[in-house]
Amino acid sequence: APERRSATHAPATAAATVTSSAVRTAPPTDPKALHALVLELDRAMFEAFNAHDVDGLMSFFAHDLEFFHDKDGLLDHAAVKTGFTRVFSNNPDLRRELVPGSLEVHPLPGYGALQVGRHRFCHTADGRPDCGTFSFVQVWRWSGGEWKVARELSYGH
Repeated sequence: APERRSATHAPATAAATVTSSAVRTAPPTDPKALHALVLELDRAMFEAFNAHDVDGLMSFFAHDLEFFHDKDGLLDHAAVKTGFTRVFSNNPDLRRELVPGSLEVHPLPGYGALQVGRHRFCHTADGRPDCGTFSFVQVWRWSGGEWKVARELSYGH
């Protein structure tokens, strides 16, 4: 198995009580409905991110998460949580938004859905806005009656 290491940079992607019923919605067979479902999962996940709710954010990730980051390599669930905790404490105004029109959703029959997109992160550094736009892929797994991100690729940093 590949070596997993803790984050040296916070993951660029990536609620204790989930505010969206989408997390418990079975995979729709209609592609438009699946797209809408994943868009809602994304919104709920990053609502927790923008609130800097680490536990809420981590509730969207499977415990066997493999998070591949182009700066940090392969990270497990614990390392991702540590990274988010650190980045939120160092960047109190950090926010994420999905780049409009960038979302692609593809069904993964018998497993879940593949989400591909771009997102923009902004925070204040040295008194000025500091923003970056990055690419990501999330593999959403439908298991045990809920959606969780099992694999993440975060790149273009």
